Formats: sequence, C-alpha cells, structure tokens
Amino acid sequence: MDWSHLWLYVSPPIVGGVIGYFTNDIAIKMLFRPYRAIYISGRRVPFTPGLIPRNQERLAKNVSDTIMGSLLTPEELQKLARRLLQTERVQGAILWILRLAIDQLKSDKEQKTAKILSGILRDLLGESLPRLLKVLARREDFLEAQVNQIFDQILLDFQLTEEQAGRLAEWLLQVVVPPDVLRQAIIDFLTDRTIQTIDESFREKTSGTYWVVANILGLRNALSRLRTYCLDEKDATNARLQELTQELQVRDRIKRFLLSLSLQNLPIGTVRQLRKTTRESVRHYLQTRGSDLLQGLSGSVDWENTAMLLVNRLSTSPVVTSSLEVVSKELALVLERYLERDLEAIVTQVIPILAIDQVIVDRVKSTSPADLEAAIEGIVKNELQAIVNLGGVLGFIVGLVQVTFLLFSQSL
Repeated sequence: MDWSHLWLYVSPPIVGGVIGYFTNDIAIKMLFRPYRAIYISGRRVPFTPGLIPRNQERLAKNVSDTIMGSLLTPEELQKLARRLLQTERVQGAILWILRLAIDQLKSDKEQKTAKILSGILRDLLGESLPRLLKVLARREDFLEAQVNQIFDQILLDFQLTEEQAGRLAEWLLQVVVPPDVLRQAIIDFLTDRTIQTIDESFREKTSGTYWVVANILGLRNALSRLRTYCLDEKDATNARLQELTQELQVRDRIKRFLLSLSLQNLPIGTVRQLRKTTRESVRHYLQTRGSDLLQGLSGSVDWENTAMLLVNRLSTSPVVTSSLEVVSKELALVLERYLERDLEAIVTQVIPILAIDQVIVDRVKSTSPADLEAAIEGIVKNELQAIVNLGGVLGFIVGLVQVTFLLFSQSL
C-alpha cells in the first residue's frame, strides 16, 4: 500500500460522517427555519418558510384531531370527570366555597347580602305570605290542629293568679266602672218610661207586704228622686257610690269571681262548642283581615336592620360553622347521585361548549414558529440530536464502505 495516498482512504469516512451529520442537522433546522418566507426579485425562495411554519394551520388541525380522536375522547373525559369529581374532592370544594361565603359575609361593608335578604323577607311577609294565607284560610281544616292545641294547652288551663285577679278587679273599679260612670249608668237607666214600667210591674205582680208597699207607697216617687239626686248632686252621689263599693266589698267579690273563672268549670259540651267557635273565629279573621294584618306588620318592620342582624348572627354563629361540613357532605352526595345518572349526557353537552378542539387549533396557530420550535425541541431534544448523530454515523459507515470497495478494486 502506498501510504502517501493515505488520505484517499481516510477522507471518505470523515467526509461522509461530516456530511451525514450536518445534512441531518440542516434538515431538522429546515423543519422550523426560516420562520418567514424569503423573496428575491418578487419570487419566494423554495423551502421558505420552514416546513412546520408553512403548514402550521394544517398542523394545528391534525394535532387537534389526533388529541380529540384518540386522547380526549368522551369516554376519557368521563373518566377524567369521575376522578376530578370524587366525593371527597367535591366535599372539600363545597366546604371551601361555604367558608369563603361566610368570610365574605363578615367582610361585606356594603351589606349587599343584608339588602338582598331584606328584600326577600319583605316580599315573603308583605306579599307572598298574605296571598298564600288567603288561599289556605278557605279550607275548613286550616289551623284546626294548631288552634285546638293552643285552646287545650293554654286557654283551657288558663286561670288568673290572686295578684292578677286583684289588679284586674282594681282596674275594673277604677277605669271601667268608676263611681261617675256608675252614676251616669243609673241616670241613663232610670228614664221616665223605665220608672213607669218598674212601678206598674211591682203593682201588678207583688203580693202581701210588698203589694202594700208597691200600691200605697209606690216606686215611682222613690226612683224619680234617686234619678234627680244623681243629676243634681254629682259629687255626693259619687262619694256615696264609692262608700257603697267599699262597704259591700265589691272589689273582693270581683276578685273571687275572677279567681273562680276557668273554662274547666264549664260543661264539656260548652267547652267543645267554645273551642269550635274559637277556631272558626280565628279562621274567619285570617281569611278576611289576615292579609291586612301581615302587610301592616311588614310595613312596620325595619327589614334592612333585621336582615343585617340575621346576617351578622349567622356569620358568627358556631352552629352554622359546625354545620358547614355536614352541609358540604350532603351536597357532595347529592351531586354524586346526579353525576352517576347524567354524567354521560353532561359530558356530551360540555364538549361542544368547551370547544377543546378549536382551543387547540387556535393555540397552535397563535404560537410563533420560534416558540413552537423551542417547545418541540424541549420535548424531543435528545431524539433530534440522536438523529443528527445517526446521520454522522451513517455517513462515516458509507465512507468506510467506499474505502473497502476501493481497496478491493486495487487488489484485483
């Protein structure tokens, strides 16, 4: 072998390796570069822009079809939804939302929730409940059990205490029938016609000693003088009536009467009839005037202040705080039962709404070629470098084959 011609045998593997290495590297670069078309004399230079930038829209559509066709199928989305919507996760999310709502109530300086609640309460008591009451009050059994229970447990067992009876008797004597009112009642009662009627009745219906008094002395003169005395001597009459009230112990008599006053002392039939009458009276009152009562009550209530107090109380109530976990668990179970039944239909409706395929297309189309190149190289950088290295190895092998053929041809 002529070693002066060693370069003829060494250069083919080296040149082949270099060509193979840089050819693959250039080919991979040409997938992305140049990023934009290059024009010379108004003509676009071939292979510009790179393959992927030139077909980026079609690439986006193919990527979207591939993902939606084989990766994000409705079945896979259902499985994903089931994993995401496990009872524990849903319960935790609902509990977080409820606690966030409570914290929002505490920090709500504008009291928006209180204003909304006040409107609801005002409409409920002032509008909705009166209309509902009118409809319900038409039923014969409306509040029957409730009124009967109140009658049996409260009214039937109700009885004044000694102190209450004494105060009520005192009030009756001082306010309802004081001496002046009693005097005026005597005057109104003893009219000329009334005196004549009493006198004639006594003359006709009495006998014995009473007949003598009635027919000889008569009552007309005595009753007329009593009436005249009450008219002319007001102060003296009032004083005399006051004395009679004390001497006859009218207050004590009224007090004993009030103490003995109880529905239990009445006959059973009377009590039953009274209970029925009470129930019908309550139903009739609610039917005719219940709406006005509720509307008037609603108009007199400061609903904003009431709603604010309710919201503040609920936001700081330990009962509400301790019940959040129970509520969140129950809501999570309700949602779980609903998803078990309708998850497939929900996913079918959600896929067109989300438009995942169009999102993928728009995202790929809006990505710049440089960013797209960086993203792909970040994923398959090692694989792309392996291809470049493989090109160099194959070029080196081809060079060795050429040297082998050269040596073989010289030996012949």
